[in-house]
Order: sequence, then structure tokens, then C-alpha cells
Amino acid sequence: MLARRSFHFLKHVLIYAGLVVFLSPFLIVILNSFKKTQYFVENPIALPDTFSFANYADAFDKMNFLQGFINTLLITVLGVLVIILFSSMTGYLFVRFDWKVNKVLFFIMLAAMTVPFQVIMIPLVMLYGNLGLLDSKGILIFMYMGFGIPLGVFTFHGFIKGISYELEESSFLDGASRFRTFFQIVFPLLKPVVVTLVVLDVLWIWNDYLLPSLVLLSPANRTLPLSTYAFFSSYSVDYGPLMAGLVMTIIPVLILYLVLQDYVIKGISEGALK
Repeated sequence: MLARRSFHFLKHVLIYAGLVVFLSPFLIVILNSFKKTQYFVENPIALPDTFSFANYADAFDKMNFLQGFINTLLITVLGVLVIILFSSMTGYLFVRFDWKVNKVLFFIMLAAMTVPFQVIMIPLVMLYGNLGLLDSKGILIFMYMGFGIPLGVFTFHGFIKGISYELEESSFLDGASRFRTFFQIVFPLLKPVVVTLVVLDVLWIWNDYLLPSLVLLSPANRTLPLSTYAFFSSYSVDYGPLMAGLVMTIIPVLILYLVLQDYVIKGISEGALK
């Protein structure tokens, strides 16, 4: 009995220790967002003397936060919508239509998931640059669609296979088309996996720095991660406002995850069972 209690105590200690390790970078960013850059350089892990929001006001102006927020929100919302729409329809097509070409295409999509972005980064940018298609939010959304759909198709494919086909047959008997059946019968049943993919894709697109830095060249098109350029000069970095800008950038997706976390856990669990 004593050994079991000791084991449970040790297990909880390790869990909380791991929690502290994972949360410490985020907590350090929050604490340093209230410091002046000088105090950050002197001791980045010390508590601030006073909690002043001057860094947040400075970051809001220097980052052109409102413009960056609108750009990021537009790219994220449209990118997630097209990924969810096309990947769910493609997953349904692969499950319900037993065509040989579908098996080949599904295998190609799975293979595409294993290719690191860094491998195709330079050829991709050179191709679109030669065609004069860079510095466009529409092209960036198109790229996100290409990179995000394979994972979406893989996830929807496994989930749709667990949905009884009899539900669709009854809809066909009532005269509904395949398109209407999908959106009125099948798609509502995909809610857990849809919410899971929405959260994962929002976190990915909202926080992405590398791809927008290669595609969006003009300051007017910059997303929030790219807006941190404002705090970097040739010889120094203004760390105080930079930390405040990072906190303001993180808050929207953090709120989204806290609101939808129950659906995310449910979607992952049901997807694993499927």
C-alpha cells in the first residue's frame, strides 16, 4: 500500500514538473513583456519591478497590429475553410467510390505528408517568383490548401469509414443528390474531427512564420508573426515590446483552443477508435 502511494506521489510530481518545463517559456515571455529591454537583458527570468502596459502600447503601434491582425485573420479563416471543405469532400470520395485511381491518389497524399517543407521551399518560391505570383494573400492561401489537405484527407478518410452507409441510402431513396446527402447527412456527423482539424490548422496557419516570410514581401501584407520585424534593427533588438507583441499574437489562438478543447480531445479519441 505504501509503495503504491509512493508511486502515485512520484507520478504526480513528474507530471507537474513536466508541466512547469513546458509552460516556463510562455511564462517567461509574459513576465518579460512588462519589462524594459535593459532589464530583460540583465536578468530575463527575474520578476518585473512594476507591471506597466507601455510595452503593449508600443508594440501595438510599431507592429501596425490592427493591419497584421486583419491579414492574419483573413488568411487563417479562408485557409482553414478551404482545407476543411476540400479535404472532407475528397475523403468522402475516396471512401465511397472504390475506384483504382482513388487508391493511387490516396497513397500519393499520404506520401506527400512525409515530405518536409524545407525540401521544396526553394524550388517552390523560385517557381512562383518567376511567374510573378508572390506577395499575394491568395497565393499564400492556395499554398496552405496544398500543404494542409493531405492530413485532412487522411483524418476524414478514417472517420468516414466508420459511418454507416445505410444513412446515405435512406437519403438517396428520398431523392436527395450525392452532394446534398454529404452536406446534410455525412458532414454534420464529422463535427468532432472538423473541430479538431480547425484548431490544428488555425494554430499552424496563425503562427506560421516561414511560408509567409517567403511569399508576402510588402509590409501591407504582413501577418502578425512577420510584424515582429519592427523590433529588429541592424545591431539591436527591442525585446520588451517584442515580448508584448508575441503575447498579443498568441492570445487569439489560445482563447480558441480553450473554448474548443473538449471537442479536440473528443475528436482525437474518436478518430483513434475509428
